Amino acid sequence: MFHRHVKTVYRLCFAHLGSAADAEDATQSVFMKLLDRPRKFNDEEHEKAWLIVCAQNHCRDVLKSASRRRTAELPDDLPDEGARPEGDETLEAVLSLPPKYKTCVYLYYYEGYRTADIAALTGTPASTVRSHLSEARTLLRDMLGGEERGR
Repeated sequence: MFHRHVKTVYRLCFAHLGSAADAEDATQSVFMKLLDRPRKFNDEEHEKAWLIVCAQNHCRDVLKSASRRRTAELPDDLPDEGARPEGDETLEAVLSLPPKYKTCVYLYYYEGYRTADIAALTGTPASTVRSHLSEARTLLRDMLGGEERGR
């Protein structure tokens, strides 16, 4: 199961947390939850759905945690091994979206889920998922298009 779904869980965690190290820790925590409390799944899609929801909830908890807010920033002169490649403006824009949009965008564009599937996974009405996708596209258009106009 780990080998089937680790990339999906890692990418979702990275999209939420924005750091390779944090995404690796979160991915490990999600799979540890599964080891601590084994579950029976109907099929691979059910496994994947559970892992996505678990990862999303874990990342929200990490972002809300007091220890994350107390973490000091590294000085600018230290290299960050987990840094994202420069020049990928679209990825940077997606990663800067608010969490409610980031999850929908990730599941829709990167995992290929339909809005009805995303609604079922996240417990959100399908109309809200469609609204979040529309609002996210508008934000991304403004973020990416706004940079072009300012040059």
